[in-house]
Amino acid sequence: MVIREIPVGNCISLRQLRIMNMKLLAALVLGVAFGMNATAQTLEKMNWFNEPTGWSIDGSRLTMDVTPNSDYWRISHYGFTVDDAPFYYAEYGGEFEAKVKVSGDYKVRFDQAGMMIRIDHENYIKCGIEFVDGKFNLSTVVTHHTSDWSVITLDHPVEFIWIKAVRRLDAIEIFYSYDDLEYHMMRNAWMEANRPLRIGMYAASPDGNGFKATFTDFKVTHLPDKVRTDWLIRNSE
Repeated sequence: MVIREIPVGNCISLRQLRIMNMKLLAALVLGVAFGMNATAQTLEKMNWFNEPTGWSIDGSRLTMDVTPNSDYWRISHYGFTVDDAPFYYAEYGGEFEAKVKVSGDYKVRFDQAGMMIRIDHENYIKCGIEFVDGKFNLSTVVTHHTSDWSVITLDHPVEFIWIKAVRRLDAIEIFYSYDDLEYHMMRNAWMEANRPLRIGMYAASPDGNGFKATFTDFKVTHLPDKVRTDWLIRNSE
């Protein structure tokens, strides 16, 4: 057996090892979520809230027959509260990026389909396409006890739209895209931090007899917690 001597000048102190480990940990936390190849969620393992009478899963595609006269809304402007539209979801904690491709055979006023992010019946966001007065609208409803509604009217019908939500700290940013490449912000809304959320696909037909909605390639990608990541960077030396 040959024993090699390590020159004194090459020795690493415990403090240096600690610093190296902290830097490595920070780099891993920052990079692991993005270095992994995020794939579509396993739709079969998700859950229904207000399951519709008809729905099917084919690979990464969910198709549902939207329940007639169903919606999500609380109190403001109209004076009523409803919480009875189909919602297919999984539960996540922490920070994340979620996106899905949405299309629908919209027929009458207020037919809608998209993504929902929900803590409970008084705290949720729904966002996607809503058909109003014969036009397609990018629609976001933010509810904290009472609901509000914001829209971006499109100048032409679209066959589908991509919706993306990014949760950071106590906010959720909502984006839309026509091609899953270039995204544009449509809303930035408050949502309580450090609370598990239900996130998934929803559709509603408040005024109509329902329609068929299709969702493709729904996926949720974990994001490293921003506060913890910043702490690791600050304390790496």
